[in-house]
Amino acid sequence: ADGLLLTIASALSHDLYYKMIDPNASTARRVTISKVLLLVVALMAAYVAAQKPADILFLVSAAFSFAAAAFFPALVLGIFWKRANGLAASLGMIAGLAMTFYYMATTQPWLRAVFGITSPVELWWGIQPISAGVFGVPVGFAVIILVSLVSPRPDGATRALVEGIRLPGKAGGAKDDRPL
Repeated sequence: ADGLLLTIASALSHDLYYKMIDPNASTARRVTISKVLLLVVALMAAYVAAQKPADILFLVSAAFSFAAAAFFPALVLGIFWKRANGLAASLGMIAGLAMTFYYMATTQPWLRAVFGITSPVELWWGIQPISAGVFGVPVGFAVIILVSLVSPRPDGATRALVEGIRLPGKAGGAKDDRPL
């Protein structure tokens, strides 16, 4: 849990605060913001845990389902499909998260109670809410592909960066002649 808390606080302080809100922030300011965010995230996690919304297995599985639905399609298509772009990846991540959340909210007992859903539970193909990411991942892939096809291609610099990630030795980067 401590590793996840540190990762969340660091990501929020660096990617949100430093990159988007105050790019001129000093190192001391960024460290302070990170510590405050760590405390806030820890208190939020403690509050959720104190509510005992579900067992730990469901909570951990839900986290992995959300992560898979949000990040897997964007990572795979972002690296291996040259047509993918930032707008498509962002919308694909949102769509994957939304589908995963929808399935969990309509099939998991605790979430159904939170949202006041009283209709009978209808599992899709018998898949439990613990595995909701199985629906979000294909939705994410579909949205990224469709949006990429109707939006502008990535610029040359972005394509070169992705090519360097995908094939490091062939995109002008340092060549590694060591045998595999």
